[in-house]
Amino acid sequence: MDLTSTYIRAVKSFEQIDITVLVNNIILDAVHQKASDIHIEAWESTLPIRLRISGILRELTHLPHEFLDRIAGRLKVMADLVTYETELPQEGRAPASPEYGNVELRVSIFPTVRGEKIVVRLFDPQNRSFDLETLGFESDTIQSFKKLIRRPSGLILLNGPTGSGKTTAIYSALCHLVDAHGPTISISTVEDPVEFNLPMISQSQISNSRGFTYPMALRSLMRQDPEAIMIGEIRDPETATIAVQAGLTGHMVISTIHSDSTAGVYARLINMDIEPFLLASSITGVLGLRLLRTICPRCKTEDRPNPEHLSLLPEGFVEETAFYTGAGCDACSQTGYHGRVAVTELLNSSELVREGVIQKLRTSKLHDIAIEEGMITLWQNAMAKVQRGITSLQEVIRVITVNQL
Repeated sequence: MDLTSTYIRAVKSFEQIDITVLVNNIILDAVHQKASDIHIEAWESTLPIRLRISGILRELTHLPHEFLDRIAGRLKVMADLVTYETELPQEGRAPASPEYGNVELRVSIFPTVRGEKIVVRLFDPQNRSFDLETLGFESDTIQSFKKLIRRPSGLILLNGPTGSGKTTAIYSALCHLVDAHGPTISISTVEDPVEFNLPMISQSQISNSRGFTYPMALRSLMRQDPEAIMIGEIRDPETATIAVQAGLTGHMVISTIHSDSTAGVYARLINMDIEPFLLASSITGVLGLRLLRTICPRCKTEDRPNPEHLSLLPEGFVEETAFYTGAGCDACSQTGYHGRVAVTELLNSSELVREGVIQKLRTSKLHDIAIEEGMITLWQNAMAKVQRGITSLQEVIRVITVNQL
């Protein structure tokens, strides 16, 4: 039984509930269940509290509507927000406290027609290590990625949806550089926000309200004599231009960018009016990332996927593979999964890829060229994990879209 439900059942009536205790119990339940986010929003007839666990939202409990304002007020106080403001979005942070499991909180509040929607992201700075070897990358991918980040210059881009592990991979890459070079390397970051404090790395957080934007920060940072620069995200043409120029002028730059595929990163940047020849010269590699839930070892059982899913696979693969899934148990909260593992697609900027970028070839053609040059696709990487019994075919199809097969 979770702490929140236990506490609610222990009081005689909702009027006796201490809102501070209730909010702390919700956070503690999220910590114990290793949730990344807490969602609190009013539905038609109830106020659900949901936790995002391994990328999937799961219900924790339901409360009456009238608790929304009190919960929002408590979280606003914790995150040092304006308590009486209910019609504008607000964002803030609450430092770690023993009361709620020594985690840092990032609180986002957004107005809706039913009241404020609250999302709380949890960060555990004590139990978070950034080690490339523990990310679940295939050994060949790790070695290729290390070669890229050890180059003295060039732009490395990470691509994937929100929550796909991009920040963890970048932080791990920066920590690898610190381990490899020690005090002989200068590393600076520009982030929004800074999620974890890294040793021996100069981190800065942008503030759009004060005019401290990505472009402004990067222009100033170039005069700080860094060897390696991390940019939290390339969102606009100006940031993209500075990142490309930095990669061309003797800096190792690593950043993230959103696009619908790994090879599609080039088209996204070309649409930002970056000249193809500059992209071909500056980008050394693009790493596509996704996270797959791993089968719970306690309830792992052999499975026969449905025929529709099997039809996506080569006949020989089906005959040679034993498929597994999780039946569901107390250890995995009846989900059948426990933990997640990364699947990757590393596109190295080979001579043929660069020529294709300069010629503005279609994304699908660039993808094919990269495969011919040895790129292991997200689908191939994921299916290798299915064959090893790490994840299920159903989970792969949930995460990897058809155009990535």
